[in-house]
Amino acid sequence: MIHVLVIGAGAMGSTHAAAYADMPNAHLAGIVDTDAGKGARVAEACGTSSFTSYAEAMEALDRVDVVDVCLPTPLHKKFVLQAADDGKHVICEKPLARSLADAREMIDHCRSHGVRLFVGHVLRFFHEYAHAKQLLDDGVIGKPAVIRAGRGGGYPIGWQHWYSDFGASGGITLDAMIHDFDFLRWCFGEVERVYAKGLHGRVHAQLDYSLVTLRFQSGAIAHVEGTWSHEGFSMNLEMAGTQGIIGYDSARDQPLLSFQRGGHAGGGGGVPVPESPVEENPYFQELRHFLNCIEQDEEPIVTAEDAYKALQIALSALKSMETGRPVHLGTGSADPSSKGVIGS
Repeated sequence: MIHVLVIGAGAMGSTHAAAYADMPNAHLAGIVDTDAGKGARVAEACGTSSFTSYAEAMEALDRVDVVDVCLPTPLHKKFVLQAADDGKHVICEKPLARSLADAREMIDHCRSHGVRLFVGHVLRFFHEYAHAKQLLDDGVIGKPAVIRAGRGGGYPIGWQHWYSDFGASGGITLDAMIHDFDFLRWCFGEVERVYAKGLHGRVHAQLDYSLVTLRFQSGAIAHVEGTWSHEGFSMNLEMAGTQGIIGYDSARDQPLLSFQRGGHAGGGGGVPVPESPVEENPYFQELRHFLNCIEQDEEPIVTAEDAYKALQIALSALKSMETGRPVHLGTGSADPSSKGVIGS
């Protein structure tokens, strides 16, 4: 039984807490939130205790094995380092940090203290995306060539409107589209070039839009679109290759489709084959996987280094928007340089 302390009682903290409460190999030791009322409500719903500070929780609890950080991005580093200092394994929501330097420090600090660091790039655990990856690996579409991915919805508010502070959140490109960057890198390998355009800085209202083009070392090209300018939430994916297409759109009744070019003998080419999604919560699957990796001393599907690479791509996109030029990922410095190279 692994004892988990969740820091943050917002939307993601509540989701994580509910998952642990239903997990047979986990014990939800407590919830930490500076808003006592909010923390108490989540704790009551999940059958655990609430605390208003990390120090209070650590002093009161007999055992904590894992600290799960579900806070705004600028607060990740402080609590990840503190948990590692206390000898606790860490699960941290994405993006890992606001800069590559902070991310590297967090990864190295956890490693030097002998604790595991897991980052919540949950898209790899969505059934539709995991199945699309399997179809891709099975060669259903042949050699991948062009990929489109997107996500969007209304502008998030969050704690003290922190999403509106671009220096803290990085806008939709860093906070949300980083999911797609991680997934696409998982599917197609390393990115060599990033070019991006965005709405940030052009208007004062709570609107954001980003269009990012990724060129992979494999030769595949991906167009990734994100918007915080519309009502409702949806996400989509389309992978086109030499032999077929895989498509997913969460707004459709039957979202995951695939077809192969040419069809079978006798006609019928291009007929979609729908795939039904499963019901199990992807956040539950992700967190259960992380805890199993701790218990069995195994590598996770998504590593802290993967999270670093996804952050690198997202920051490259922001740099491209700022300069109006493509950014080439190379072996230069740890952060965007004046030459537009982001180091690995």
